[in-house]
Amino acid sequence: MLWEFIATIFAGLGAAGIALFIRTLSRKKAPRWLIPVFAGAGMLGFQIHSEYSWFEHQSSRLPEGVEVVRTVQETAPWRPWSFWYPQTLRFIAADIQNAAVNQLNPELMLVDLYFFERRMSARRVPQVIHCTANARADFTEALQIPAPGDALTEDWRPLEAEDPLLALVCAKAKTK
Repeated sequence: MLWEFIATIFAGLGAAGIALFIRTLSRKKAPRWLIPVFAGAGMLGFQIHSEYSWFEHQSSRLPEGVEVVRTVQETAPWRPWSFWYPQTLRFIAADIQNAAVNQLNPELMLVDLYFFERRMSARRVPQVIHCTANARADFTEALQIPAPGDALTEDWRPLEAEDPLLALVCAKAKTK
């Protein structure tokens, strides 16, 4: 975040320099208020650009085998342009390549989910996916792993049949 702050300051200084150059070319006939207006517009423009390019930059840095399974687009009244073009400020990625099949119940897969949010550190959360019941649960020591054909406990959360997480993880289970 410090580097983004420094880059924003330099974007403002660069835009103010352009305004100074315009004033010099016009032999000081261009108004003086042009300098702070250009500086503010440069900083605002840089921030908007970095907000909108963050998701593409972060997702391009994911290692091979880690797939984006969900994005969250947001709008905000203090960013009125986001109502026309929402920003992706959060997303979830799953480590499909390292997903593991449960040895006792092959309907279960263990996968790491990574939660990314703008200006925050990524978080890793291990999840258990039940491919036939279309459900997921946080992997903890207290989680009761059902035997094949057993009912699920209240720890499990249902997933829609077309959920990308379910599709990617369970497709890998079928290939193993």
